[in-house]
Amino acid sequence: MAEVVALVDYGAGNLHSVYNALKAVGARVKVTADANIVRAADRIVLPGVGAFQVCADGLRTVPGMIEAMTERVAVGGAPFLGICVGMQLLADRGLEFGVHKGLAWIPGEVRRIEPRDPAIKVPHMGWNDVALLPHARGHAVIDPGEAYFLHSYHFAAENPSDIAAMTDHGEGLVAAVARDNILGVQFHPEKSQSYGLELLTRFLDWKPS
Repeated sequence: MAEVVALVDYGAGNLHSVYNALKAVGARVKVTADANIVRAADRIVLPGVGAFQVCADGLRTVPGMIEAMTERVAVGGAPFLGICVGMQLLADRGLEFGVHKGLAWIPGEVRRIEPRDPAIKVPHMGWNDVALLPHARGHAVIDPGEAYFLHSYHFAAENPSDIAAMTDHGEGLVAAVARDNILGVQFHPEKSQSYGLELLTRFLDWKPS
C-alpha cells in the first residue's frame, strides 16, 4: 500500500493547490487536522500562506498537532516538508507584527525583506533561481532550477549548514533549509510547474539517512 502523506490543515495553508500537486505526482494524501493521523503518517507536509503570527497561532490551536508533528518527525524520523510560511515556522521566532514563537526545529528567525536598493520591490514575487549551496549539492530532494516565490519575510538561519539553497532579490535570501529529515522551501512547489512537481516526486521517494 502507498505511503500516507499527511497534509496538515490548520486553517492557514493553501491546501487545495498543494493537495492537487501532491495527487498529481501520485501521493496518497490525507488532509487532516487530526493529530493521531499525523502521528501515524509516513510523510508530513506543512503548507502556509499569510502572516507568521496567524499561521503559528493557527497551528497551536489544533489539539495535539505540534506534539504529534514533533513526535513523528523528531523522534520517528518521518520526512517533513514545510512550504512558504510552513518553512518559516521551523524557525525559533518570527518578527512580523511583534515577536512570535516558531517550532524551533531549525535555529534562526524570520525577518522582513529590506533590500538596500529602493528599486527592489517587496514582496518578492514571481519566478526566481534556486541555487544550491555546495554542501547541499546531491541532496535527494532539492535541485537547482527556477521556482515561484511570494513572500515579504525571509528565514535568516543561524547556522549556514542548515541552508540548502539561496535565491537573489536585491540580496541573498534563503530559498531552502534542510536538516536530517526536515526540509523547508520558501518557494511554492505547487505553483512552480514542472520544477515543483519534480521536487514533490523526489520528496515522496526521499529516504533520509
